[in-house]
Amino acid sequence: MGEKILVVDDEAHIVRLVTFNLQKEGFETLAAYDGKEAKEKILQFSPDLVILDLMLPEIDGLRLLQEMREEGILTPVIMLTAKGEEADRVAGLELGGDDYVSKPFSMRELIARVKAVLRRTRESEARNRRRIKAGRLTLDLEQREVFLDGGPLMLTPKEFELLSFMVRHRGRVLSRDMLLERVWGYDFAGESRIVDVHISHLREKIEKDPRNPELIKTVRGVGYRFC
Repeated sequence: MGEKILVVDDEAHIVRLVTFNLQKEGFETLAAYDGKEAKEKILQFSPDLVILDLMLPEIDGLRLLQEMREEGILTPVIMLTAKGEEADRVAGLELGGDDYVSKPFSMRELIARVKAVLRRTRESEARNRRRIKAGRLTLDLEQREVFLDGGPLMLTPKEFELLSFMVRHRGRVLSRDMLLERVWGYDFAGESRIVDVHISHLREKIEKDPRNPELIKTVRGVGYRFC
């Protein structure tokens, strides 16, 4: 499967049309029909991109986008806007939207913009892959070194792999099963306790107050998020 894309629109026929064409291009798709459902799916499934209609029930698109960015969710967003609604487009871009398409839109244009945003995201991640700055932390992925407030931090190999994975996916909710699969491999399936133990060790080393963590947040019932 290709990248995972969440399509959010309260018009079911638009969701069906967009998801059908994305799947033809090899993307995996999710759907949501209001802002509340979209927020839940963003937190649960961590899509690679969101196609977001701004006129939504429950939570409108601009508010949802604002909440995402305030909570550190950096998932790229392509906004669907009504033709002529320049103020909404500008507001969305200022809130951290990555691109927009005006309704009615051409599927060819939307697919092209999806691919362009994902390409820019991949290129940006590649530029930052070797050395990543995350608040008080700096990770050198090539040398496998970590610095806290400029000083070297001693981590075990598995702690380094776990921290680097979480930092590279900062803002996203990472389930214990996902962390097990991506950091430990399939041989550890079902042994989620090992994730909690390593998270606890990391917090002891990187948090000012491990009992009230600011960097590695617990998402109750799901997993963890690096803020």
